[in-house]
Amino acid sequence: MNLDADAAYLVVKARDARFDGRLFVGVTSTGIYCRPICRVRTPKRENCRFFDTPAQAEAQAFRPCLKCRPEIAPGPGLAWSVMDASRTLARQAADWLDAQSASGESPSLTDLSGHLGVSDRHLRRIFQAEHGVTPMQYLQTRRLLLAKQLLTDTRMPVSQVALASGFSSLRRFNAAFAQSYRMSPSRLRGDAADDTTQPPVDAITMSLGFRAPYAVDRFMRFLTQRAIPCVESVDGLQVRRTVRAGVIAEAAGWISAEFQPEASRVRLAFSPAWVNASARVASAVRRWLDLDATPHTIGAALSSLPGEEGLRLPGSLDAFELAVRAVLGQQVTVAAARTLARRVVERFGTPVQTPWDDVNIAFPDPTRIAKTPVEQIAELGIIRTRANAIVEIARAWPELSGLMHGATSTEPLIAALCELPGIGPWTAHYIAMRAMSWPDAFPPNDVAVLKAMKHLFNTQSQREADVHAAAWRPWRAYAVLRLWNSLENLP
Repeated sequence: MNLDADAAYLVVKARDARFDGRLFVGVTSTGIYCRPICRVRTPKRENCRFFDTPAQAEAQAFRPCLKCRPEIAPGPGLAWSVMDASRTLARQAADWLDAQSASGESPSLTDLSGHLGVSDRHLRRIFQAEHGVTPMQYLQTRRLLLAKQLLTDTRMPVSQVALASGFSSLRRFNAAFAQSYRMSPSRLRGDAADDTTQPPVDAITMSLGFRAPYAVDRFMRFLTQRAIPCVESVDGLQVRRTVRAGVIAEAAGWISAEFQPEASRVRLAFSPAWVNASARVASAVRRWLDLDATPHTIGAALSSLPGEEGLRLPGSLDAFELAVRAVLGQQVTVAAARTLARRVVERFGTPVQTPWDDVNIAFPDPTRIAKTPVEQIAELGIIRTRANAIVEIARAWPELSGLMHGATSTEPLIAALCELPGIGPWTAHYIAMRAMSWPDAFPPNDVAVLKAMKHLFNTQSQREADVHAAAWRPWRAYAVLRLWNSLENLP
């Protein structure tokens, strides 16, 4: 954040939700740090210390507030196109540590620097400059906050929480928790010291925060229109779906996300088999539901467009599923693409045991589709060129998925996609827009976008649309959503 301490204090006094997850306040009189939206009595200015991240606050011996729960705060938001090379590398390092946080492994600085192809010294310097802490301090904070979240939101035994949050033993977990938070895990929860009598859990539950406003109704309408029967179901403020094996965890499973708008939270429930992937679940859901968006910043950039505030960019839990759906949606209606996707799932999907009768099949694995003759896909009513494109995507998926993981640019993925038969620039950009949550996506020659822009701004070509849309960068994907929605009001 580029706020001085006096300005940061005004944010805390106003409980300004725009800065939630981007600013934290430590109170020296209590030793606790909070989100700026915390409802406790505002501390005195002289007792406040301000931090950009929880890791910075914990490095100064502050412990997280039990009321506002910093562990569920939204992230700082995406910055695809505004970082220099050092900041990009520091963000890549943080992403890698996030992925390691619940793995149970103990990565070293040498492991991390080797993964990124830089020296230990250079990595330590740029990471400290960007995040305000060392890489290992960052990793420890991530693990402790995940543990605090699981202790608060679930009834998992403390021993299982220790393993799920990345600690190799209960003894090390108890020691680290007590040292950082000055209390034992069982005291935080209020459990008896012996937790072996805890019954098995039916689901892992977690809460995730977001910055208001969030146009939940609009987001759920988008999902409803595209939900593939047996894979995904939307009911009011809740979406339920399956996820195939290998996407979030080794085993296939299920997930439920229910919006709680009044609390600016999403309540998750997911397969117990994914307990050791809890950190990956939370990260994937944040991208899927766009929980880290900064709606006021985006809204200000798109003020020339009609549309409600708080519009979010729907991501994807399964990038391969999204890519297949993008091909099926070429030059057909949303409803028609949904019908074709249902046929693909019914023919090639895998049964999954879930708590619901209407959501019980996982989307096909790319390995299976890659081995499927094109004729078997085409006989589902899919044009042969598109059936062939789906098979080619599946065959290239090991390379394509590698271009998505940890990437800071969409250009390599788009180039690789466009080399495949049946994949043009629009499809490639749309896949990047949703599978990678690219906020500046602007799919070329989108018929609906060009129609809306002609109506609103009298643009006559893609070139004129590109020139006009430059003012919306780096949020053009949100502009695309607003433009699509604007056509609903046209005669």
